[in-house]
Amino acid sequence: MTGGVIATDDARVARLVDWYERLTPASLRDIEALYADEARFKDPFNEVQGRTAIAHLFEHMFATLRSPRFTIVDAVCDACACVLIWDFHFQRGSGAPLRIRGASHIEFGADGRVTRHRDYWDAAEELYEKLPVLGTLMRWLRRRASAGSS
Repeated sequence: MTGGVIATDDARVARLVDWYERLTPASLRDIEALYADEARFKDPFNEVQGRTAIAHLFEHMFATLRSPRFTIVDAVCDACACVLIWDFHFQRGSGAPLRIRGASHIEFGADGRVTRHRDYWDAAEELYEKLPVLGTLMRWLRRRASAGSS
């Protein structure tokens, strides 16, 4: 694993972490070994079913972002599921490097492949607040909604 942080005895999790940390357009073909045919994926912007649809999301990521990469920083697992804590690094156009912090809840089928993958991350904090005009509004709203504001 390129992050070098995760140590697990669970081969399913180790394979998945390694794949995500080394993900490239060429390695997308390996998704078949990791995700079940009818796997479900959901994040704040997408909800799809089927390995082909999931692969398409990653193809879109590579087509629209510069240097996208995942670093898995922690994993908590049991017999049929795990939660991966990750950082997603990328650039939009010639802009500054950005990082989104999030977590994925992963469920495995009997064959060891992913059947459900749900990403959790705060789109307001991690993305919208970093945009020039919208970011100002989002930071103002966050301050107004804070329990510490009067």
